[in-house]
Amino acid sequence: MKTSAIEVRDLAYRYPDGTLALDGISLRVAPGERVALLGPNGAGKSTLIGHLNGILPAQQGQVLIGGQAITPATLVQARQTVGVVFQDPDNMLFMTHLADDVAFGPRNQGCGEEEVGRRVARALDHVGLRDQAAKPGLHLSFGQKKRAALAAVLAMAPRVLVLDEPTSNLDPRAKRAMIELLAGLDATLIVATHDMDLAWTLCGRALVLDGGRLMADGPAGVIMIDDALMHRHGLEVPHLALHRSAGQVVPQDSEYPHRHPPGHVSRIPGREAVSPQSRVPAQRLAGGDGEDLA
Repeated sequence: MKTSAIEVRDLAYRYPDGTLALDGISLRVAPGERVALLGPNGAGKSTLIGHLNGILPAQQGQVLIGGQAITPATLVQARQTVGVVFQDPDNMLFMTHLADDVAFGPRNQGCGEEEVGRRVARALDHVGLRDQAAKPGLHLSFGQKKRAALAAVLAMAPRVLVLDEPTSNLDPRAKRAMIELLAGLDATLIVATHDMDLAWTLCGRALVLDGGRLMADGPAGVIMIDDALMHRHGLEVPHLALHRSAGQVVPQDSEYPHRHPPGHVSRIPGREAVSPQSRVPAQRLAGGDGEDLA
């Protein structure tokens, strides 16, 4: 059997106040998959994310990265393989210049300065922010900050990219730009989101968490149009998926070019592509929010 990019086995976690945040979660994510992690507030999504590169230690069960369990001895390797982009970009931008924020990860991985410079330039190019390299990250617009935080993780060349609410608080143009950007990446993607249209557009598989348990796992085109299932867990059918014909709700995949895994995808800085299939190139983004687009 092919080794999973991530495997979670009977994972449970209880916070010090007694809250059971995860209750026996088991799942596998294959290399190259794009998985939406859905659920209401308090479902356990952020707690699960915290376990995927060892930010939170497993109290029960295991998390395996590329077939290797996360332990104190493998923690550094796990964090090099799995990059996490947090919901609030201000938690990831703290240096005097944006270029130093993006360089922070590669430097801590032990890359030489020449390689660090190449990774920084490629990552900032990839998110359309190279002209902002000398600015403090905290002085960027919010949409730029979101992309800057993504660049800081891409510069570390992760094979698995975990994103917590990547489109939260973005205006419509910035949201479209972020989706286009994520659609062009060759990493395995796990996207925790309340944005149903993002999940529908980007991901081929959906997981539904509620009360710390995995309630549903399957093709996004099946899970996300199950109105009863979605309603039961505080979610909604994506607007983009709605097409009423004879009273039926069916997905309209052909109308949304990123609904399925994209074609030839942009290479993460510092790493050769792992999915070299012949596909449609992703567009390079010149901007992404109202402040930095003409």
